[in-house]
Amino acid sequence: MDASLKEDRAKANDMRLLTALLGYVRPYWLPAAGAAVALVVAAGTVLALGQGLRSLVDKGFSGGDAGLLDTALLVMLAVILLLAAATYSRFYLVSWIGERVVADLRRAVFDHVVRLSPGFFEVTRTGEVLSRLTTDTTLLQMVIGSSASVAIRNFLLFVGASAMLAVTSPKLTGLVFLFVPLVVAPIVIFGRRVRRFSRETQDRVADLSAYGDEALHGIRTMQAYTHETQDRGRFAGLTEEAFDISVRRIASRAMLTAVVITLVFGAVGTILWIGGHDVIAGRISAGDLSAFVFYAVIVAGSVGAISEVVGDLQRAAGAAERLLDLLNTVPEIAAPANPVALPEPARGEVRFENVRFNYPSRPDIPALNGLDLTVSPGETVAIVGPSGAGKTTIVQLLLRFYDPTEGTVRLDGVDLRDADPTAVRARFALVAQDPVIFGADAWDNIRYGRPDASDEEVRAAAEAAAATEFLDRLPEGFESHLGERGVKLSGGQRQRIAIARAILRDPAVLLLDEATSALDAESERLVQIALERLMEGRTTIVIAHRLATILKADRIAVMDQGEIVDEGTHEQLATAGGLYARLAKLQFDQGHSLATGEDEAAE
Repeated sequence: MDASLKEDRAKANDMRLLTALLGYVRPYWLPAAGAAVALVVAAGTVLALGQGLRSLVDKGFSGGDAGLLDTALLVMLAVILLLAAATYSRFYLVSWIGERVVADLRRAVFDHVVRLSPGFFEVTRTGEVLSRLTTDTTLLQMVIGSSASVAIRNFLLFVGASAMLAVTSPKLTGLVFLFVPLVVAPIVIFGRRVRRFSRETQDRVADLSAYGDEALHGIRTMQAYTHETQDRGRFAGLTEEAFDISVRRIASRAMLTAVVITLVFGAVGTILWIGGHDVIAGRISAGDLSAFVFYAVIVAGSVGAISEVVGDLQRAAGAAERLLDLLNTVPEIAAPANPVALPEPARGEVRFENVRFNYPSRPDIPALNGLDLTVSPGETVAIVGPSGAGKTTIVQLLLRFYDPTEGTVRLDGVDLRDADPTAVRARFALVAQDPVIFGADAWDNIRYGRPDASDEEVRAAAEAAAATEFLDRLPEGFESHLGERGVKLSGGQRQRIAIARAILRDPAVLLLDEATSALDAESERLVQIALERLMEGRTTIVIAHRLATILKADRIAVMDQGEIVDEGTHEQLATAGGLYARLAKLQFDQGHSLATGEDEAAE
């Protein structure tokens, strides 16, 4: 689990965390006020029934007044209709507020998460974030849209019925409130246990969600390595862990309910026994006792209902804590208060000045170690070197996914830390080694590079990337759904979609991270022609393992262990010896051997 999200925090072990969500309710004060009025009316009508019951017993039954019985029935029907209308209004308004607030909360969480830097996701699983975005917000919806109003309604009934008890019989009321501490104590004790178990349950469900997300996204690898049995076992283990914690939470909540019911109704029985003796002795009337019992039952019922709701509120407090953890995570990469504007028009000059950098997940291993590199406007520079040399890190810093530990990265003379990250990234287009294809059609995937592009511009970009030859053959052409993560396309086809996206963006600086690595020979030839047209007149940085793709670069920078160890053209570096010459000899000799073997096999 993410250490930054799992660390213990010194927070009050109560439900005050829920008050942090009031800011999301405040914009809807008018429906909230309507719901409050409906709550008060509903509670008031219930309390009024007790006074009607006392009059009915003392004047109707004892006095034998049939007319009063008729009037009482009509009044009761009117009160019931008023109660029904108030209950409808309360339920509708509170439920609406719950749905609206949770929709706003989900949007706020997503808006915040997409502003977090990639470094955050190095140490946080996507499934964990999704669990908070869905499961935790759903739990809050239930509380805001239901449990909270139930708690308030029963609190009003408790206060009102307690007052009516005191008016009806101060002596019996004193006895009632002798039992209150006995009822409150288990609510506090077991409520804390419920909240702790609720937080643990939600964490285990998040583990479950994260593992399931990871396993399903790797389903092909799982099945290719016949790893289903192990994954099923692991998932079953996580499921049982979540179940065990949930059972402990349920047991605590069930015990809370049982204890409260025992104490409350035991107290009511005792008070009825005492009150019955007072009626026999003539100290109170039968109507007073009936009203007192009615209000005592309301008090008991409201306390029991509140004890039930406390469990929901405790669970919601756990969910709120997890969401607030996420919302309070400060983005490591953010625009300064007064960002420096990038020059217009863009020139595309890139400069690394003594840059040192360590990834958050590998703080002791330098990815870049004193890197100095300048790329002039319109120049094509290829970055080569062995795996782990730091080539892709250059792209990550240029896009300001991270800031350097030391040194400066500049674009057109501006330190990237002084500029707005959005303005910086708008000047780049990236074609990565593993292109991201979204679960949409080709129009949307290519238009991702420039959302306001017309269909004609999208098609032109696809043609330039040699993508129309397969897109037009799909059942619905460009409107064909490409599947989750482009599962319906081959690797080379996904790469050409990504290249079309970059062509459409028409950037000042083009970043190619193994852009043609997944293409067959014919597709690579077509795409290389398109890329050469795209690269004309703009700065291009090419990250490459396959040296055959960079022979025409203006300059080749050779990296090793986070540093530039050599620079020059292909011919200069190949004849000078050193790391590049060894890489070139290995690749070209191997390619020649493979070609010779194929020729011999053909003969």
